[in-house]
Amino acid sequence: MISDAQILKALQRHWGYKSFRPRQASIVRSILDGRDTCAVMPTGGGKSLCYQLPAALREGKTAVVISPLIALMHDQVAQLTKIGIPAVFLNSSLPAAEQAQTMREAVEGKYRLLYVSPERLARADTAAWLRQIPISFFAIDEAHCISEWGHEFRPEYRHLSRLRDDFPAQAIAAFTASATRHVRHDIISQLQLKTPDKYIASFHRRNLRYIVKECRSFEQMDMLVDVLHRHAGANVIVYSPTIARVGQTVEFLRRNGIESIGYHGQMDSVTRCRNQEIWMAEQRRVLVGTIAFGLGINKATVRAVIHLSLPKSIEQYYQESGRAGRDGEPADCILLWQKHDVGLLVHFIQQIEEPAERERAWQRYHTMRAFVDSNVCRHRQICVHFGESPKWASCEACDVCTDGADWLNAAPPIVKRPRRKRKALTAGTSPIQCKQAEQLGSGLRQFLREWRLAVAKKESVPAFVVMHDSVLDGICLRNPRTLTELEEVRGFGPRKISSYGPEILAAVQRYRS
Repeated sequence: MISDAQILKALQRHWGYKSFRPRQASIVRSILDGRDTCAVMPTGGGKSLCYQLPAALREGKTAVVISPLIALMHDQVAQLTKIGIPAVFLNSSLPAAEQAQTMREAVEGKYRLLYVSPERLARADTAAWLRQIPISFFAIDEAHCISEWGHEFRPEYRHLSRLRDDFPAQAIAAFTASATRHVRHDIISQLQLKTPDKYIASFHRRNLRYIVKECRSFEQMDMLVDVLHRHAGANVIVYSPTIARVGQTVEFLRRNGIESIGYHGQMDSVTRCRNQEIWMAEQRRVLVGTIAFGLGINKATVRAVIHLSLPKSIEQYYQESGRAGRDGEPADCILLWQKHDVGLLVHFIQQIEEPAERERAWQRYHTMRAFVDSNVCRHRQICVHFGESPKWASCEACDVCTDGADWLNAAPPIVKRPRRKRKALTAGTSPIQCKQAEQLGSGLRQFLREWRLAVAKKESVPAFVVMHDSVLDGICLRNPRTLTELEEVRGFGPRKISSYGPEILAAVQRYRS
């Protein structure tokens, strides 16, 4: 039996955290106790840690993680390796010889986490190979993809229903960020989860401000420029409805003095990875992409997500807009839609040949239309859609609950908790000292970003694998002078202290001097 003290020790040693986010500790305990689990947590809620930590604690065992995204596998394995947890992925991007070596080493129990795609799991030879591996449990990411009622149904996920028959003794943990009550029940049924522990986090992201604006084509891009000017210097995602519009939007923004980077599915993988990294490293603050961008993106400091067309479902909109404000700080989710978006959605729905799926698509469409046309609180509509029963009628953080006519000039979103303060500042600190500390933090963060980029290039990894934005912010707030002070920064565990501690202190000292 692994104790709570051992769990917390591993959390601090590997991730540098002294405490869990809501529900994480309970989910970790359920998995460690060998119980089937279904967890619905919002984007940025810390789902991956919920299965990575139990895997790290099961010595000599391997957790098999099913994930649909090759890029996400790469990033998570890189991050786990960096913090001292043996992990590997197996997919078609690897040469045949490397795949064979990975399969041999997995059988030997070398890894704590093994990432595979649902397509790989469907192969006839995969089950026989997996039976040779000392499996601790299965973790299924983006579990809503198994449900035909989900907005991202993928037929290959249906093969996961075989897991219970092929591996009856292993626990299964299913994770998703966007599942209605109907989809949650379908996940449990399809995966044959046995009396699972269920953890359903609230869908109310109170730090987000939802703004929905119907506009005409000639005014939409001017509105976009206006919004981006109001978020100057901030990290922003702009969702474009088509690949062609991505390039057009990037060029339009350039002509208006706003540098951005594009991302879409028809780019070759090298270009996509490079553009994503340019944005992640904040060499470009604005990324214009199709819906191909975003899954698995681990950037907490996105201050705005802007949609230039009507999403096909509430689930899609919630998932994509939820990439804003993952650090808990205020952020804007702005939907600029046009009447012709409706015609495009209707056209795609009419192309669906299977009657039941076409009917489900119509239902999603009507729900989305009701969302944008309604004069009911946006936050409330989202919560009700996902099965919550809010006791409040007004959020004070959407265009319906505030002055919708003054949507661009509205005040920052109202949050129901105080903003974080600088820990280094104490009661009695003068306004001048506060201002000096803010200026120091801003300049130091830029200095550390450049240091992080240089390290990332040297190690051939994405910048966020070296250090997350939130850790850089913590360093700036703490302004450490010793390794002991650096250990107090959330996310800076012993492994990162060993790898980067002296360099960080030297960088901070260079900046001070």
